[in-house]
Amino acid sequence: MAEKKFVEEITPMEQDFAQWYTDIVKKAELIEYTSVKGCLVIRPYAYAIWENIQRILDTEFKRLGHENVCMPMFIPESLLQKEKDHVEGFAPEVAWVTMGGSEKLEDRLCVRPTSETLFCEHYSNIIHSYRDLPKLYNQWVSVVRWEKTTRPFLRTREFLWQEGHTIHATAEEAIIETEQMLNVYADFCEKSLAMPVIKGKKTESDKFAGAEATYAIEALMHDGKALQAGTSHYFGDGFAKAFDITYTNKENKKVHPFQTSWGVTTRLIGAIIMTHGDDRGLVLPPAVAPIQAVIIPIAQHKEGVLDRCAALKEELLNAGVRVKLDDSDMSAGWKFSEYEMKGVPVRIELGPRDIEAGNCVIVSRSTGEKTVVSLENIGETVKTALEQARDDMFNKALENRAKHTYGAETIEEIKAVLAEKGDGFVFAPWCGCEECEDEVKAQTGVGSRCIYDGISYEGKKCVCCGKEAKFGVVWAKAY
Repeated sequence: MAEKKFVEEITPMEQDFAQWYTDIVKKAELIEYTSVKGCLVIRPYAYAIWENIQRILDTEFKRLGHENVCMPMFIPESLLQKEKDHVEGFAPEVAWVTMGGSEKLEDRLCVRPTSETLFCEHYSNIIHSYRDLPKLYNQWVSVVRWEKTTRPFLRTREFLWQEGHTIHATAEEAIIETEQMLNVYADFCEKSLAMPVIKGKKTESDKFAGAEATYAIEALMHDGKALQAGTSHYFGDGFAKAFDITYTNKENKKVHPFQTSWGVTTRLIGAIIMTHGDDRGLVLPPAVAPIQAVIIPIAQHKEGVLDRCAALKEELLNAGVRVKLDDSDMSAGWKFSEYEMKGVPVRIELGPRDIEAGNCVIVSRSTGEKTVVSLENIGETVKTALEQARDDMFNKALENRAKHTYGAETIEEIKAVLAEKGDGFVFAPWCGCEECEDEVKAQTGVGSRCIYDGISYEGKKCVCCGKEAKFGVVWAKAY
């Protein structure tokens, strides 16, 4: 009976995916709404997921030589105006500070939507010689973009992110950095989040404001819509020229350096929910799960049960597993439902009969499979179960992507396949013309997500105009 009530609290995803998502973020206690639209309380459980994302990525960034810094929250309008394309790209989303106390500001301040201009100002002050390069910086901060339509984690007015900013002596070094960081994101999503991604270059119309080239990783959510999970931008020397950043090279000539930026945000939490979640709640990848294993005592009122559960907890902690023992007075059935909702990868059930037999029961959140295992070497057994959970989740997500990936060679074929099979990735050739890109979206509802090397286009015609194709493109509806 308790199980039935629990399931009824979540709208089935096949009935209403948007409401299912909202139910999950609320009932799993990930967020709380505030009096400012689009600004959320990220509750402890969600923030713990973000902390694990931070920990894994920050370790990799530092391994590659990056250092963390922190730039100001405010950007003077005069500074923002120095890069014309950049300011035009962000103008509709900028929040402005016009008063300081009771006085009107002469130069109004932008609440950072991103920090390129601040880094450029800093670089212009500290870079003078080739010996000062490269600078490999990153910051973990919040930013503000005044979105009209908001949804928890996916699109909010204030959100958390990391933004890497690097500056190099040569274009070649900067391009290598741009591609390297895209690969870091892709590896993180696939290995730590169990989320398959496609890597590619954005079209000219979809690149970052002020960039020469933007690269992105695209993931497919359970409902067949795409989500941009991370971006990496090559700026060339455009920002350096706009901000008069120069250095003296080895030939004693003054030249401009080359820049990159790259970032991921708390929308990754939304991606985890929509890639792996089900009608019972969250399903969390073990690498970022705040609790990797939960111990549920069975008949905990009986002598010795809680003591043995406590010993088991210590053993798992010593093995490096993030573990919780729930010894509250709630029923075992309630606890089962609670931690399923929370997406805890492994549940361990331990009662008097198990203790007598020297066993426990392990239940996988991703598959629901129950296994009786020995308490001997339980640390290694649970770690193996966590590895298996990650593999199961990745394979299931990969299967879903394959099921929702289609090929098309005309606009009519795109319409037909979407009508028959539903939303998903559509692989189709493109001539490179922006008018054709816009026409595909206008007629079908799918936009270009990225130019993808995995799509064959040689000898094929553009999906829109029928001229020779120059690129293979992933098209999809997107969050």
